[in-house]
Amino acid sequence: MQDESLTTLDGMYSDYFLDYASYVILERAVPHLGDGLKPVQRRILHSLKEKDDGRYSKVANIVGHTMQYHPHGDAAIGDAFIGLGQKELLIDTQGNWGNTLTGDRAAAPRYIEARLTPFAKEVSFNPKTTEWTVSYDGRNKEPVTLPMKFPLLLAQGVEGIAVGLACKILPHNFIELIDASICHLRKQPFELHPDFPTGGIADTSDYRDGLRGGKVRVRAKIEIEKGRILRITDVPFGVTTSSLQDSIVAANEKGKIKITHVDDLTAERADIQVTLPTGSDMEATRDALYAFTDCGVTISPNACIIADGKPQFIGVSEILRRNTDETKELLKLELEIALRELHDKWHFCSLEKIFIENRIYRDIEESETWEAVLKAIDEGLDPFKSMLRREVVEDDLVRLTEIKIKRISKFDAFKADEEVKRLEGDIEETEKNLRNLTRYCIRYFENLKKKFGKDKERMTELSTFERVDRTMVALATEVLYLDAKLGFAGYSTSLKKEGEDLGKCSKLDDIIWITTGGVLSVDKVGEKVFVGKNPTHVALFKKDQPKYYCVIYRDGRDGYFYAKRFQIGGITRGKEYDLTLGKAGSRIMHFMTFDSEEESSAHSVTINFKSGLGLRNLNRQFNFGEIAVKGRGVKGNIVAKNSVASITRGQKAEEEAQAENAEDTVAPDETAS
Repeated sequence: MQDESLTTLDGMYSDYFLDYASYVILERAVPHLGDGLKPVQRRILHSLKEKDDGRYSKVANIVGHTMQYHPHGDAAIGDAFIGLGQKELLIDTQGNWGNTLTGDRAAAPRYIEARLTPFAKEVSFNPKTTEWTVSYDGRNKEPVTLPMKFPLLLAQGVEGIAVGLACKILPHNFIELIDASICHLRKQPFELHPDFPTGGIADTSDYRDGLRGGKVRVRAKIEIEKGRILRITDVPFGVTTSSLQDSIVAANEKGKIKITHVDDLTAERADIQVTLPTGSDMEATRDALYAFTDCGVTISPNACIIADGKPQFIGVSEILRRNTDETKELLKLELEIALRELHDKWHFCSLEKIFIENRIYRDIEESETWEAVLKAIDEGLDPFKSMLRREVVEDDLVRLTEIKIKRISKFDAFKADEEVKRLEGDIEETEKNLRNLTRYCIRYFENLKKKFGKDKERMTELSTFERVDRTMVALATEVLYLDAKLGFAGYSTSLKKEGEDLGKCSKLDDIIWITTGGVLSVDKVGEKVFVGKNPTHVALFKKDQPKYYCVIYRDGRDGYFYAKRFQIGGITRGKEYDLTLGKAGSRIMHFMTFDSEEESSAHSVTINFKSGLGLRNLNRQFNFGEIAVKGRGVKGNIVAKNSVASITRGQKAEEEAQAENAEDTVAPDETAS
C-alpha cells in the first residue's frame, strides 16, 4: 500500500513538471512562427489596437488593459512593453523609454506614453483574417496569433529561456528581409545575415543560418586618432557603453592593457575615447581591447520557434520562407474576402437601382403583413432577376425595406450606374490579383519597402577577421623569477631577492619546467608555482614557437643511458609527463633546447665513462643528428650501458651554448653516482 502511494506521488510530480515546462515554452518564453511574438507581446499589441484612437496612451493604462486577457504581473507586462518600444518598429513612443546603448532604464509606466506605428497597423491587424480565442476568464476574446504580413520575428529578434530550452534569434535588416522575401517568391537564392541596432562589425562566416552551434563574432568600431586616442564609435550587440567602459577599466587594472584614462561621451551614437600612454603601440592596444574587453564578443544564436503547437529548431532562411508563404496566404484570404464583399455590394447596388427605378416600393402599399411585404417585393423583382449574379435571398428583401424615403426621392440613376461600374472594375482588379497572386505579393513587399524603408539601411558592417590570440596581445608587465633552491618560479616580488630573472612575461603566459627526475609539466604563470628543487629546465612555453629538445637520461639508478630528440606536441596544463621510462632513480644527465631542427641535429656531446671498467676508450662522441625527431614519450636510443662519469658538450655545442637564449635555464652537467 505504501509503495502504491509513493508511485502515485511520483507520477503526480512528473505530470506537474511536464505541465509547467509546456506552459513556460508555449505561453511565455518562445515566440510563435506565425507572428513572431510571445504571448505577452501579442496581448500588448492587441490592447494598443483596441485603445487606438490616433493619440498616445499612458503605458500604465495599456498594461492594466492587457491584464484582462491573462493574469500577467504588471511588472512583467511593463518590461515586455519597454522591450517592444525600444525596438522602434511597432510602437511609437513618447517620453523616457530608456536607452539600450547606454543601459539607462526607462521611466515608470505612468510617465511614458505609446501608440501603434503606421507600419504596425498595416502589417499586424485584420479582424477578418484573425483567429480568435477566449481569454483566461472567458470574458474577452484575444487573437491566437496576429495576421502578420511581414517577417517580424527576424526583424526584431527575440531571446527567451524556458525549462530545458532556450531561444535566441538575432535581429536582421528590414530592407534585406523584404528583398529576401521577394527573392523567395521569385524562386531565387538569398542569404540572411544579422544586423544589429548598435552597429559594429560582425563576422558571420560561422552563422550557420542561426541554428544551434553557430557563432557570430561582433566587434566595436575603434578608430585610431591623433593624440594617442582610440575612439569607439559602435559597440557590439548586447553591450552597453557603461559595461564596455567598465570592462576597459578592469582590463587596465589587471595589467592586460595600459591606458591613461577612458571617457564616455555618448549621446545619440556611441562615443568612448580611450587615451593611451606615450609610446604605446596603437594597433597592438586595439587588438588587446578586442581580446580582453567587451569590444569583442561572441554571440551564439539558437533559432527556436513555436510551430504546429510545439517548439521547433529551424534556420532563419526557412523561417523567412514560411513567413513569406504565410504572408502570401493572408493576402490571398484578404483578396477573397474583399471579392465577396465587392460582389455583395454590386448585388445590392443593382437591387437598389431596380427597386427604385421600377418603383417596386409601391407594390407594398397594399400589403398588410410582413410576409406579404417581402412577397410583393420578391414578385416585383422577378422580371429582373436574370440580370443579377446570384439569387435574391430574404436578407436582400429586408435590406430593401430599410431604404429611407429621402434616399428614394433623391435617387440619381446616373450615379448608381457609375457606382456599379466602379464596383465591376474593382471586382475585375481583385480577380486579376487572385490569378496573379505571386506578382501581387511581390508588389505588396515592394510597397512596404517604399513606404517604411527610409532610414533602415544596414547598421552592422559585415567582415571576416581572425580571432585575436589573447596570449599574443597580452602586455608583458611582469618579470618571471626562478628560485632554484626553494623550487619556486613566478612573478612574485618575494622571489626577486634570491631568484634568477628569466625575462618579461604576462599573466596569460604558460610556464614549462622539467625536474631532474625527468618529469615535464606546463601550467599558467602565477605568483608562485612549485617546479621542484633545482629543476633541469624552466622557461616560458610558447605554442607558436616550438622548441627542439635534446635529452640524455639514465633509466633507474643503475640502468642504461638513453638519448632522444623530440618536440613536446599537445599537452594539458597541470598534467605531469615522464620523459624517462618512469623507474625510480631515473635522472636527466644532459639537456639542451634549440629553436630549429638544424641546430638540434648539429648538437654533439662527449660521454665520459668511469675508469676501472676495463674499457679501451673512456669517452665516446655522440651527435644528436644520428637520431630522428620524435614525440616526447619516445623511449630513445641507448648511448651507454656502462657507468658514466660525466657528459660534456662537443666543440659545436660549446659554440652554440655561447649563443643560447637567455630564457632557457639548464642545470649543469652532473656526474653519475
